[in-house]
Amino acid sequence: MPIFVQFKRNFNLIMLGQKVKLLKIALRTYSKKLAGNFYVTTPIFYVNGAPHIGHLYSACLADAISRYQRLLCLENSGITRLSTGTDEHGTKIDRAASASKAPVMDYCTKMSHLFAEVFREASVQHCDFIRTTEQRHEKAVHHFWNTLFERDTIYLNQYNGWYCVADETFITNNQLRLDEQSGARYSLESGHSVEWTEEENYMFRLSKFQADILYWLQQGNRVRPVKFEKILMDMLNEPLLDISISRPINRVSWALPVPNDPTQTIYVWFDALVNYLTSVGYPDGKYTEFWAPNVQVIGKDILKFHGIYWPAFLIAAGMEPPRQLYVHSHWTVDGQKMSKSKNNVIDPTIAAKTYTMEGLRYFLLREGTAHSDANYCSVKAMRILNAELADTLGNLLSRVCSKALNPRQVYPRFHTAQLREILKTNNGRQLRDVLQQFEAKCTQHFNDGNFYMGADLIMSTLHAANRFLEFSRPWELKLKISDVDIDKRLTLPMPQCDENCLKLETIIAMTMDTLRVCGIALQPLVPSLSTLLLDKLRVPYDQRKWRNLNHHFVQVAEGALEPPLEVCLNRTHLILFRRLTPKEDDHVEPKLAKMKEPEKCKKSKRKTKNVVS
Repeated sequence: MPIFVQFKRNFNLIMLGQKVKLLKIALRTYSKKLAGNFYVTTPIFYVNGAPHIGHLYSACLADAISRYQRLLCLENSGITRLSTGTDEHGTKIDRAASASKAPVMDYCTKMSHLFAEVFREASVQHCDFIRTTEQRHEKAVHHFWNTLFERDTIYLNQYNGWYCVADETFITNNQLRLDEQSGARYSLESGHSVEWTEEENYMFRLSKFQADILYWLQQGNRVRPVKFEKILMDMLNEPLLDISISRPINRVSWALPVPNDPTQTIYVWFDALVNYLTSVGYPDGKYTEFWAPNVQVIGKDILKFHGIYWPAFLIAAGMEPPRQLYVHSHWTVDGQKMSKSKNNVIDPTIAAKTYTMEGLRYFLLREGTAHSDANYCSVKAMRILNAELADTLGNLLSRVCSKALNPRQVYPRFHTAQLREILKTNNGRQLRDVLQQFEAKCTQHFNDGNFYMGADLIMSTLHAANRFLEFSRPWELKLKISDVDIDKRLTLPMPQCDENCLKLETIIAMTMDTLRVCGIALQPLVPSLSTLLLDKLRVPYDQRKWRNLNHHFVQVAEGALEPPLEVCLNRTHLILFRRLTPKEDDHVEPKLAKMKEPEKCKKSKRKTKNVVS
């Protein structure tokens, strides 16, 4: 009988026997919250090496998700929480500390601070940076262990199998590759060598929860992109075996001790996964305010641990598994796998000296795709940042804020008659059509976690605004307006103003409005740069929410919104993003401009009621 057919029969029997149990689990743990707090996590990062762009990408991706969630401001929404941190136990850490000739705890502290500093510089707005060497985490891990032990899902047993020291995990026979010449065996997944090990371990009854894991996966949108859900389903096509969750202390000493057994230490992955509970206050009662995680961002290399082991541990403890795993692929460098042996690991701190940290963050989110590996190329990074942030975005802002075109330095109001006339032209209609579709398309991309598609949409919208400005030829209108007309514009009632002056102001206002909309949408991607942009336009903080994407000149033209009042621009000279130079010896970090406190203006605020619904 084929293995799959035999497994399917056995699995059907399991499903039948657990039908009542699954229904109870469904009622107890798999309910959806329509509103409430929102919890996002990154994986915690292993401190056996310094941070690289793969680590930063994970953190920026999770940060973009949490920032977007805050912008949504849904009705009855609660607190959005982002947690990150460092994983500091295991043999590899112990060896790395020895190699650096430092006490292991000192080594962990130093490396953890490197991660924290990189994330701070990259504007990763986390609520908690957890370290697995903290006392609160040891308390949480021991409580979780005891819960599983009391539920009879942990037992002591003699264990033997192939163990990978580099990956700190046991490997099954079908996960091995045999070298015919040397007779050595290697992990198919990582390529690291394995060794036969026989020892006494504590085991977790993973086999008992196969049906539960499958049920969890079948609830829809549990794992995204869908290709990674299929990978998990393939794993579940084979019977799950019980797994070892402890190691003898004489083999792995730098780890948390097993409760009530000084001869064993806790498996590093069991320890690491519990960090998501520790971060929200487990085991104290208030942790339930944020449980279960809404989105857990992970790399594809740790899918098995988060998609099989983690939900099984939680179900065994009577807790709800994560609502969604967002899995991303890896980064190559110039088409090659990033590795220490190839000396091509990209240090974010060094890269930021060329691109700025904000520029690096934008490039990673712009080029990174969850479904397939992305490629880091310095030439491409510089080209994208110059073309999109410096030219498309920065130059457009500079043009409409220039004293030559906008001598009064204002964000003008829309003049309804002129606005409607402009929207009758092909030039005006094209910008209108782009802006009308913007909110729905951008929301879809960001909801799916496809920030690279959102960035593409934002840039295409800015291109449309640049074309609109170019074809509108505002500088020709400006030549028709005398300085006297500009002075009169400050005192005359609207009907008495020069037609060219009103049209010019409306063109500038339409362009600035597109910049405002794109600036709001850019906040999850480049928070510092988008703040500079919105500050320059003097957009009030309460009008920088996602709902404000739909409050634009199209609604003014249709009569759905009153034209907002004129606003004085922030008069500080601003170069939003300086063009980067490809000089190899240039180690000076291009700085994002700092803006001073806005100057006072008689009409310094838009009427909130005109813009916010």
